[in-house]
Amino acid sequence: MGRLFGTDGVRGIANKDLTVELALKIGRAAAMVLIKECHSAKPAVLIGKDTRASGDMLEAALTAGFTSVGCNVVSIGVVPTPAVAYLTVEYGCEAGVMISASHNPCEYNGIKIFQKNGYKLDDAIEEEIENIILNDSEEIPVKLGGEVGNRVYCKTALSDYVSHVISTASVRFDGMTIALDCANGSASVCAKDIFTGLGAKCIMLSDTPDGENINLQCGSTHPEELMHFVKNASLDLGLAFDGDADRMLAVDENGELVDGDKVIAICSKRLKNEGRLAKNTAVVTVMSNMGFFKFCKENGIDCAKTAVGDRYVLERMIKDGYNIGGEQSGHVIFLDYATTGDGELSGVQLVETVVKSGKKLSELAAVMRVYPQVLINVEVTAEGKQKYNNDEYIISAVQEAEMELSGDGRVLVRVSGTEPLVRVMLEGADIEQITKLGNRIADVVKERLG
Repeated sequence: MGRLFGTDGVRGIANKDLTVELALKIGRAAAMVLIKECHSAKPAVLIGKDTRASGDMLEAALTAGFTSVGCNVVSIGVVPTPAVAYLTVEYGCEAGVMISASHNPCEYNGIKIFQKNGYKLDDAIEEEIENIILNDSEEIPVKLGGEVGNRVYCKTALSDYVSHVISTASVRFDGMTIALDCANGSASVCAKDIFTGLGAKCIMLSDTPDGENINLQCGSTHPEELMHFVKNASLDLGLAFDGDADRMLAVDENGELVDGDKVIAICSKRLKNEGRLAKNTAVVTVMSNMGFFKFCKENGIDCAKTAVGDRYVLERMIKDGYNIGGEQSGHVIFLDYATTGDGELSGVQLVETVVKSGKKLSELAAVMRVYPQVLINVEVTAEGKQKYNNDEYIISAVQEAEMELSGDGRVLVRVSGTEPLVRVMLEGADIEQITKLGNRIADVVKERLG
């Protein structure tokens, strides 16, 4: 990847790494690249954001960038990331921009850009934008007078998105009582409308954003409160979203977590039974639990594996014609309905599966056994991230751990695409063994790259 774009857009601490100056440049450069073949006098670009305090600041800078080169900006306010992807296509815009740092704390923010077809930018387009920003590879035109773009506010964006997500359900949820943890983020503005619109009774958690409390001990990265709440209140299930609502983790009636792997397993089995599982295949990343691969084998479902990142899952789905895929973290893509991961849509599809089955979520989740997994995040320097792949001591530590597991588990060590971390993941039948081995590898990583 390039120097600005990571695996999911441009990320950093707002006003420090991701400055207004950089946002302005991104707006100008992105406009140059994305409207090249557009013949409209003033191409439209759609901009949405999550609930972070820095969202207004970055939106103003991006808007200035886009309008300065003659684009009109359609501002849709606080919405989920998938709403930007959907509405960019629905409204016929040349591009869509989401201002969000997803599951990260409030001091971070990010810029995700979607093409007019609703898909995130591919590597080549990102590199072209970066070249303009970092190397002045193209001269950006300056518009004057009436050629400068305008900003308009769209008041129907949220309701249009809500209607779309509701339309993906083929049954109603009457009689279901569901807790929704909105992470004090984008889901706060629409999750209740979606699920009550389908007939469910909803109890809301973490749905009062104040600009600072996004993802703070809540949502899909901290589902503990939801797990206790669902069990103690004897609810049917709970759904936890992340800050921009493109991820969803579920909680069954017993307060047990149902992660992305299980959501994909449950929904792909339903699609297979209904004859709607495209090419009989589900797509997941190499980080998926061993139990998912065993589930696929036991249920006659083919499994395609990709590198970590929902963008790689999506690329594989599009390339080979698959319609369901995602990550353990809760990014699940239902390509029949969306061009990106959508937490609320995933929640709708999961609840629909529960309703259609007549079973409890815990019964459906039992289709997949989860093998013990240890994940250790090791903070490293920027220089350390670059050195990781060629460090012989880390390579040796990983090989030794694999030999000790003797095929009864696996080791996966990778560099984070969005944070200054190396992630050490081990899986196996013996939790004590994989914990010991994981700590051993993490110590080596910290010593060599920290």
